[in-house]
Amino acid sequence: MKRPSGRTPNALREISLETGVSKYAEGSCLTKFGETHVLCTASIEDRVPPFLRNTGRGWVTAEYGMLPRSTETRIDRRRAAESGRTQEIQRLIGRSLRAVTRLDGFGERQIRVDCDVLQADGGTRTAAITGGYVALHLAFQHMRSLDAIEEIPLSDSVAAISCGLWEGEAVLDLDYAEDSTAQADSNFVFTGSGGIVEVQGTAEGDPFSQDAFLALMALARKGVDELAPLQAAALGL
Repeated sequence: MKRPSGRTPNALREISLETGVSKYAEGSCLTKFGETHVLCTASIEDRVPPFLRNTGRGWVTAEYGMLPRSTETRIDRRRAAESGRTQEIQRLIGRSLRAVTRLDGFGERQIRVDCDVLQADGGTRTAAITGGYVALHLAFQHMRSLDAIEEIPLSDSVAAISCGLWEGEAVLDLDYAEDSTAQADSNFVFTGSGGIVEVQGTAEGDPFSQDAFLALMALARKGVDELAPLQAAALGL
């Protein structure tokens, strides 16, 4: 079985996490999973949603969007922003980042992580989560440099990767050529220490077996085990 990219079944695409790419954002990371490029920026706001006022707790939320020419044909900017897919992905990103954030550790502030897809070739949500964590960490580093917080309020790292069944075999980190023809497609969100944050899995045709699912999960763990050190290196940890 030869993948379109020539990779082995358990190989990630070439990963790049470039920090400090936005002049104004408190944290930023240009995330590249092969030909999928996502700009993640973290902005600190001195306010929280109404339900958190006077609680002493902060909030982390996310917004996700695809630029009009991030794909082969132009996407209408407004329709993309209003689509159910967009809403679902940005909620996933927010949940993933909050899972490792101590919300009582940075006062009544909100950090908004914007994930803008510059170029899409499969796995945009997983790239957004992986890079979004780096941008969030950098925003907390910025707050600490200003003595606004004493320590980084993160309990762990978090990253995400896609896996799927392509031509009957479990493969890691699907690009679009594989994702568009896969028999099953799954997204896994894990912490750096191995905790499960979220799993999304879908059969694109016939149902797939529990053994196949476990094979996908094993591949995903391998992938996140490789992503976590890259995140740490990007952050200088």
